[in-house]
Amino acid sequence: MIIDEILAYNRQFVAEKKYEPYRTSKYPNKKIAILTCMDTRLVELLPAALGLRNGDVKIIKNAGGVVTSPFGSVIRSLLVAIIELGVEEIMVIGHTDCGVQHIDSQQMIQHMKARGISQESIDLMKYCGIDFDRWLAGFDTVEQSVTDTVDTIRNHPLMPKDVRIGGYVIDTETGALTTVCQA
Repeated sequence: MIIDEILAYNRQFVAEKKYEPYRTSKYPNKKIAILTCMDTRLVELLPAALGLRNGDVKIIKNAGGVVTSPFGSVIRSLLVAIIELGVEEIMVIGHTDCGVQHIDSQQMIQHMKARGISQESIDLMKYCGIDFDRWLAGFDTVEQSVTDTVDTIRNHPLMPKDVRIGGYVIDTETGALTTVCQA
């Protein structure tokens, strides 16, 4: 299926040494980390709209481009980027027409059940302390989501105070960037 096609392409890519133009180091050239959404429209649009090339920045992507836990993988990744890899600035970039906006946790649970996830598994997660209403929550506006995410990062007790953090929204049609929170 699709994975098999991707693996076949990868073997050819390596055999033909097409990787050579992408060689760079693990340290970001521009000393910036970007937290953004996993939206497919941003894969090529975001770097192109910002003039970024391979090796310029650290890009962290998740559903909505948000911090869902102060001790989860997003904050961990940002701290590694700052402390170990030399990042000095963070851009939180939300986008127009985000699929996470207005997500309803109870509806997601119903969809999980329809996909074969048992009530027992859902109950176990709740028993382990997962608050589905918070963990699977959407947001009302992308601007407020970006503001909340910037505030969470800025106020994290392990975040160095000299790191500049700004919030932005990118238009998924044009690539235009709007400032929501000044860095």
